[in-house]
Amino acid sequence: MRADVYIGGERSEDELRSLQDWLGQEPALRRAAALTLREKSAQPGSMGGVLDVLQLVTGNGWNAASFVLSVAAWRQTRPRAPQVTIRRGNTEISISDGTDAELRQVLAVLESRDSEGEPDGPDAGQGPRP
Repeated sequence: MRADVYIGGERSEDELRSLQDWLGQEPALRRAAALTLREKSAQPGSMGGVLDVLQLVTGNGWNAASFVLSVAAWRQTRPRAPQVTIRRGNTEISISDGTDAELRQVLAVLESRDSEGEPDGPDAGQGPRP
C-alpha cells in the first residue's frame, strides 16, 4: 500500500522532516514501511524543488493503527498542531482536531482494501496533487 502525507502551513517542509524523523523512531513502522520525502517540481528560475509530501510505502507487517497513533502523538508535540492530510489512492482525509472519531476515520481509510485507483508502486502517481 502507498499513502502520501501532506502538512499544511508555511513550515510544512520542516514539519514533514520532523514527522519523518518521529515515525522513523517507531521500530514497527521502520520494519514495515519505507518513508520517503518527495518534492514538487521546481518552478522555472528557482534553484530546486520544495519538499511537499512524505510518501509511505508499506509491506507485510504493516499496522495502520500504529501509524495513525504515531501521527497523532507527533501532532501533540508541536507548538501548533498542524493539519495532516493523508491520501491513499483517490481518497484523501485530514487530521485537524485529533479527535477519536477523526482518527478512526483515518484508520478506516488506511485499512480499506479497495481504495479506488490506488497506485501500485513507490513511484506511481508522482503527478501533482489535486
